[in-house]
Amino acid sequence: MQLTVSARHGHLDEATQELLRERAEALVKYFDRLTAVVVTADLHRDRADGVRVEILAHAEHKHEFVAAEQAADVAAAFGLAADKIKQQIKHHKEKLQDHRRDPSHNGAGGA
Repeated sequence: MQLTVSARHGHLDEATQELLRERAEALVKYFDRLTAVVVTADLHRDRADGVRVEILAHAEHKHEFVAAEQAADVAAAFGLAADKIKQQIKHHKEKLQDHRRDPSHNGAGGA
């Protein structure tokens, strides 16, 4: 899986980048078909509500999950955005699994 951590309007120190990498790699345990994760931290100084973190997760078959959140610090914003991505991934997995269990698709049901 490709993993990219970047910052806009500032620089993330190495410890913060490593923390974001570790947490982004943990997304694979929710959906092992992720091919790339891009984390972007917007550190714009004029923003009154802190920093904004955006996560883009790409999966096989051109599925894309996107979440963005704002918080006082980068780790908190990432945590909120990661929760949104996890929900999207879980919903997608349930949709895939329910589709496989649909009796109308296995030839047994229908006319």
